[in-house]
Amino acid sequence: MKTLKWMVAAVVGLSVSGCSCHSTGANEVGVLTRKVAPFVGKKGVQEEPFPSGGTYFFAFGTTDWHRFETKLQNLRMVKETGDDVEFKTVDGNDISVDITVAWRIDPAKASFLLMKVGESTQDIQDRLVRPGVRAYVRDALNKLKSEEFYEADRRFKAAEEGRVLLSEAMNPEGVIVEQVILGEHRFNPEYEAVIRDKKLAEQNAEKLKSEALAAAEGSKRNFEAAKGQVAQQIAQVAGTLAQAKLAADSSLVQSSNEAEAILIEARANAQAIEKRNQALAGAGGKTMVKLAIAEAMIGKRIILVPSKGANIQTLDVNQIVNKIAADKAVDK
Repeated sequence: MKTLKWMVAAVVGLSVSGCSCHSTGANEVGVLTRKVAPFVGKKGVQEEPFPSGGTYFFAFGTTDWHRFETKLQNLRMVKETGDDVEFKTVDGNDISVDITVAWRIDPAKASFLLMKVGESTQDIQDRLVRPGVRAYVRDALNKLKSEEFYEADRRFKAAEEGRVLLSEAMNPEGVIVEQVILGEHRFNPEYEAVIRDKKLAEQNAEKLKSEALAAAEGSKRNFEAAKGQVAQQIAQVAGTLAQAKLAADSSLVQSSNEAEAILIEARANAQAIEKRNQALAGAGGKTMVKLAIAEAMIGKRIILVPSKGANIQTLDVNQIVNKIAADKAVDK
């Protein structure tokens, strides 16, 4: 039994010692190239990639092994490295812009990239992605006017258009473009100053316009407030006038009623006086006058004094009064 185990171990040892070992990391894909095909497979780059996180054994000296990173890569093309993208705007101004491209390898096409582009992730970036950015993203940026680079929305839209163009070109090659980000941009210094001054003037114009609109709105509000106050005052005056008119009408009616009552009373008094005068004008009236005089003189002693030089005759007025009173008693 022990002899059998030793024989198996010896066979395994001899087999392993005649093999080459290849592996892939957690974020890698492997591509095998057969230099010779002694038993199985075909010679050359193998189309089927080897997935991440594996270890593989092949006949010693018969293969080459290449690994590509499958995680997201960031290509930064900036001024500091002299790699920023330069182009002309629609209106003919020279401009340079920093660009960052997020991209990754399509694992299924790793073998194609090895055959057509390069042997490493860095080769793919330098030989395929970087030139593609200069060609396709630049085409999208060339559509912008100079002033539009100061508008964030327009820059974002242009970056997205560049990503679409780059993706359409890179996807068939085995590269997936996730995002294109535009960084700092730079014009010619003199033109930059002109643009800055123009933008400042536009901002001042907008500010003045806003202030003018605000002033107009303020005047409108003040005018409406004044109209409201005037309307309120008019309403108050109208109310006061109406009250005064009602009071005057009431006073007029009362005065008219009082005057009519006075007139009616005066007419009644006049009619009474007229009736009494008519009564006094007859024979009975004279008697009533005499009677009234007699009543007024009752209890009073009346002496008639003749004027100087006249004949003196004595008249007993008291006797006359008593006579009239006696006659009145008889008549009753």
